[in-house]
Amino acid sequence: MGDSSIPLSEERITDDTASNTVDNTASNGASNGSGKFVLPGDFVGTTEEFRAGAQTYEKTGGVYAAIAGTAKVDTARRLVSVIPCTDTPPMLKRGDVVIGQIVGLRDSLAMVTIAGAKGVVDREIPNVGSAVVHVSNVKRGYVKDIAHEFGIFDILKARVVDLKNMRLDTSEPDLGVMKALCSKCRTAMVRHDSKLKCPECGRIETRKLATGYGTGII
Repeated sequence: MGDSSIPLSEERITDDTASNTVDNTASNGASNGSGKFVLPGDFVGTTEEFRAGAQTYEKTGGVYAAIAGTAKVDTARRLVSVIPCTDTPPMLKRGDVVIGQIVGLRDSLAMVTIAGAKGVVDREIPNVGSAVVHVSNVKRGYVKDIAHEFGIFDILKARVVDLKNMRLDTSEPDLGVMKALCSKCRTAMVRHDSKLKCPECGRIETRKLATGYGTGII
């Protein structure tokens, strides 16, 4: 995200009005590209290729979005701008189903980085930091060891049950691990009855599996 403490000599927000002849095909140097949704502070191009247009600023050789909106590139004028959104990025709410990745395991917690929410298409959600699945929210019934239910880098489908503490729940049948890697050789594992089997090394592992494991369907 953009840093409001950066001196104006290093960061320049401009008011230029983008040309009516906006090219919808971005140069390879603009990482977000024309027509892509961007958030404040997102990189949209380099100063070698583009000038900072409306609602963008220059910093250390790059052009960045000053607001949330749609990146637009005018290749004729070598100008990159951001067109403001008419609405705000979707906010998570209690009950939302989210997709995330397990980034850490502790005795009674699994730490999750949220990547998206069900029903949100082509829009980024605000960075909410790490969410957690407490051992009591993993599944119905007693969980002796959370490491038998989740693994590092697992892709998880979960429901938000507490926004203040960003707690997630996977106890419903359609919630849980959607994709897992073998802890030995890092190969994607396939479902084998109620467990997972590595097609490469044959290792068997357990997870709290979502009913849609391996389908990619949220």
